[in-house]
Amino acid sequence: MSVLSQFVWSVADTLRGPYQEAEYGSVILPFTVLRRLECVMEPHRETMAEIISQYPADQQRRTHLKLKTRTPDNAGLNFWTTSKYTLEKALQDPHNLLANLIDYVSGFSSNLDVFKSFDFENVLRTLDARDRLAPVAKHFQGIDLSPEIVSNADMGDLFENLIYRFAESANDGAGQFYTPRDVVRLLVDLVYAEDTEALRDRSQVRSIYDPTVGTGGMLTVADEHLHGLNLSASTALFGQEINPRTYAICKADLLIRGQDPTNVRQGDTLVVDRFEDHKFDYVLSNPPFGTDWKAVASQVTAEHERGGQGRFSSGLPTVGDAAMLFLLHVASKMRDVDKNGRGGKAGIVLNGSPLFTGGAESGPSKIRGHMLENDLIEAIVALPNDMFYNTGIPTYLWILSNAKPTERMGTVQLIDATGLGSKLRKSIGSKRVEISDGARTSIVQAFAARETSATSKIFENRDFAYWTVTVERPLRLRFQCTAERITDVAVHKVLGKIPHLVEALGSFGEHVYLNREQFLRDLGKHLGECPVTLTAAQRKTLWQTIGEHDDAADVCRYASGPHKGEIEPDPALRDTENIPFGWGGRPKIHDAAEETIDAYIETEVRPHATDAWMDKTKTKTGYEIPFTRHFYEYIPPRPIEDIDADLNRVVGEIMEMLREVEA
Repeated sequence: MSVLSQFVWSVADTLRGPYQEAEYGSVILPFTVLRRLECVMEPHRETMAEIISQYPADQQRRTHLKLKTRTPDNAGLNFWTTSKYTLEKALQDPHNLLANLIDYVSGFSSNLDVFKSFDFENVLRTLDARDRLAPVAKHFQGIDLSPEIVSNADMGDLFENLIYRFAESANDGAGQFYTPRDVVRLLVDLVYAEDTEALRDRSQVRSIYDPTVGTGGMLTVADEHLHGLNLSASTALFGQEINPRTYAICKADLLIRGQDPTNVRQGDTLVVDRFEDHKFDYVLSNPPFGTDWKAVASQVTAEHERGGQGRFSSGLPTVGDAAMLFLLHVASKMRDVDKNGRGGKAGIVLNGSPLFTGGAESGPSKIRGHMLENDLIEAIVALPNDMFYNTGIPTYLWILSNAKPTERMGTVQLIDATGLGSKLRKSIGSKRVEISDGARTSIVQAFAARETSATSKIFENRDFAYWTVTVERPLRLRFQCTAERITDVAVHKVLGKIPHLVEALGSFGEHVYLNREQFLRDLGKHLGECPVTLTAAQRKTLWQTIGEHDDAADVCRYASGPHKGEIEPDPALRDTENIPFGWGGRPKIHDAAEETIDAYIETEVRPHATDAWMDKTKTKTGYEIPFTRHFYEYIPPRPIEDIDADLNRVVGEIMEMLREVEA
């Protein structure tokens, strides 16, 4: 495939000069699509022309004709062209080449609107104006892209490789268009793993959906894998894509496969779900990493505020990362569980942030809580680093299901596959590692076996739940009007402007107060003698400026308000503790919160701070999946003797080199 890709891309030599490198893709991609369509149509052209001639000219491109170019030996196509031209025929009339190619492209059936997305007519006119139309058309006419030579899977690889090169030359993020095939195959295998036997049933019909479909690579692999299990299986492929070029390629590819072209729709999935009334057997997605959702914040927030009717009702992530919005969307598109207990399954590629970002009751935590409490997460697989073309960051495959097998209910399987990558002989962008066929088999077997090992662990859903509690310590203050403290008051932006205040504080001398109430009573006397009048807010600011923490001081208590007489907490000593559900062997349920938290405070906090207490009004529930922590292996440091020996050896080598220089 790399040879074919290089041959296709070699047309860049023809474009160099009149075109900037970043513009190559706008020419190469639509010509590749056109040549593929041409090669696919070739065996059907005579039958196609015969059928088309039976209809009036104004109806020949309409999709309602449902034209099928079937022959005894071929299932036929569900797209066609009314034009007599091919690239070869168009080139035979060089003086009218532009008009011929425009006629050719304009003649495709109306269900094949992909060339509008490429703005291909303007591409052709620009090529002609720059004297490059004939050599480019001749170059592509010489490439055999017939299905017998280039399979659908290989064609998908070719398209995505070209898009990768185009994105790279334009300094664009290739990863937002291109998911490496080894990652796709692993994701598909994991999603199908528990359905393998059911999929062998000859009567099976399955719908497969990708909300960030790109060029359709995931759909292609999923479709071919399913037909590998069952040649007679029927599939319906669906996708939504925001980028017009990749949308066009995906739509053309599905048309060639005989799929309904209306099942590929253009638009931003986060703004509008083009399949709002559809749910699917399988959902697959690799949303772009690290993209923000600022531009669509108003629409997303509005859907969130719709409550249970919106995809994002459970929570919103930080505006800087849309990953968890795609996670919620994918979960919402799994088909409902039927009377036989069969529902939908999904697989999504995510970076590490959805596992742990956000504290208790933050948007991300609420989303994780929604996924866990509804038992939607079946497994999470950690991939090796350097698996993707535009990033080397840690990545994870989330496998979702709304109808888990009985043995998986209430649990999540974590699989650490970070050590199963194989180094590529030559890096492609940031991709330096791949998952081999053998490694993929090992990962899928570990998932299917659902056994605990060094790289596979099973957890209950609520093992990832915790309470965040606020631990308070009493406010104990020491007051002394030292020169330093008086200076602090003098330079204070509010207190420093009050006449005679510094003079009043100076009259305290070196007296030390370990009781705030006593200090405030004496303060009133000193202020009255100057005289100085302070508001309640100014008085509070003053004692906060002068007071210092002292464990020997008396406990401060509220002098007024709803908490009058209660101990006042010290904000500087305030701390939070995360207490896992089920801590100390207690039930992992919300109803056990008070008992569990009290026991934790008595056991883990008060032995170190006897005066500590918990503010129960601030307790929050949170969820996180600390993947790395569960697979961490402590590696003891090297013995100090070995380190010293290495240092002495290196020093000796350096000294020897210095002696050679001096000689």
